[in-house]
Amino acid sequence: MNANLYDIFAARFPQDRTACCIETGCGRRYSWDEMDRASARIASLLASLDLPHGARVAVQVDKSPEAVMLYLATLRAGLVYLPLNTAYRAAEIEYFLNDAQPSVVVCSPANADWVQPLADSAGTRHVYTLDELCGGVNRGTLLDQAASHADRFDTVQRQADDLAAILYTSGTTGRSKGAMLSHGNLSSNALVLRDYWQWQPDDVLLHALPLFHIHGLFVACNGALINGSKMIFLSRFDSAEVVRQLPQATVFMGVPTYYTRLLDEPGFDRAACARMRLFISGSAPLLPATFTAFRERSGHTILERYGMSETAMLTSNPYDGMRLPGSVGKPLPGVAIRTANAEGHACAVDEIGGIEVRGPNVFKGYWRMPEKTAEEFTADGYFRTGDVGRFDANGYLWIVGRSKDLIISGGYNVYPKEVEAVIDDVDGVLESAVIGVPHADFGEAVVAVVVLEPGAGAAVGEAGIIAGLKEKIANFKVPKRVHFVDELPRNTMGKVQKNVLRSRFA
Repeated sequence: MNANLYDIFAARFPQDRTACCIETGCGRRYSWDEMDRASARIASLLASLDLPHGARVAVQVDKSPEAVMLYLATLRAGLVYLPLNTAYRAAEIEYFLNDAQPSVVVCSPANADWVQPLADSAGTRHVYTLDELCGGVNRGTLLDQAASHADRFDTVQRQADDLAAILYTSGTTGRSKGAMLSHGNLSSNALVLRDYWQWQPDDVLLHALPLFHIHGLFVACNGALINGSKMIFLSRFDSAEVVRQLPQATVFMGVPTYYTRLLDEPGFDRAACARMRLFISGSAPLLPATFTAFRERSGHTILERYGMSETAMLTSNPYDGMRLPGSVGKPLPGVAIRTANAEGHACAVDEIGGIEVRGPNVFKGYWRMPEKTAEEFTADGYFRTGDVGRFDANGYLWIVGRSKDLIISGGYNVYPKEVEAVIDDVDGVLESAVIGVPHADFGEAVVAVVVLEPGAGAAVGEAGIIAGLKEKIANFKVPKRVHFVDELPRNTMGKVQKNVLRSRFA
């Protein structure tokens, strides 16, 4: 049996293929048949390139239905999809291309002038551009090239263990790691969530998330596709536009920042949510105050869940049952989760320990990093998530922190070492420490604490450092504030005490 994720989707598309699959915020509509035919043309183009088995297709494009077509086409062609954050700059893209060595790179037309030489340098033979349709005209060379290819394509046979996607997730050392996800990983998670969240035949997903993130692509899109559900596609989150579209939708997924901003929107009330069935939050902790205020305002109780790039979704508050503010719920069916103490022994109820997981959704390992992969798994096959938490007496998981210094700001992961390396390269900076502090909108805000070289003085300021960083790294990684100190606090081993800094600058 073919385990290719696309065939698993296609088997569950609605019988009426003329029905709407994706509708954009501006009213453009794409039927299921159009999505099938368009993705077939792109898959035919990819197949004509005679790429090696397991070839990667790296994609850094703006969100659009056409980007979904490319994702589906990559699956259909049996290739490996590699989404990249649209905020990444040249130095970041250069690393990903050299590490993943993709056979195909697809970028937005606006970035082609600097992506092309990076792809050439990395040995990528095929570079295309892709933008959404504008006035009925294809914008980009990918759709131009695909137009002459057949609109019927036999999905390439794949086994459940075959690689379907690579998602890069940074490490505390600053070197990004490519999490390898198989067709089986992604299909098992999508099927479990379809049942657990009780997707309905008439559900409509209001999609405001980015497509380069596991949340927007492998939870939201895959969830709608595997249920044959229409998506209303917003190019980005805009609280006023979300409120305008809510009466046409039944399901909404967002990061906590989305929910705080909806609560600031005057038009957001129970009437706007009258048709809604489910609001889901993830990618960062949801504040209990937001949980309570949202329920009072909308009449809906947000369902919070927990997952990560290496595993897709792991736990969820129940669809039917108590949804607890601050808890990420119970393990999903088929997923085993335990908390372990420093000695590796299982924790008792309410005892805090490292969260370890096992299941069909857990990734194959890190791309070309076998030693790191082996290090992150226990002898009995559990993946060490790096998160710390506890189970209560009712089996609900409560995440209390992270064993690493990961910052989650607005749903995006920020790894301090990467930002610190860029700050430390600024003339006049001796050293820096990057921390996350509580923020009502973003959950956590990135903050830098900087020690200047003797004599640097006023030559280096907060505004200058922030402006310089915006040219070098993605905007969500740039500190909201920069504080200057004479020295960083350290313990007896010389390690910077970031807990002291977080307390001081919170």
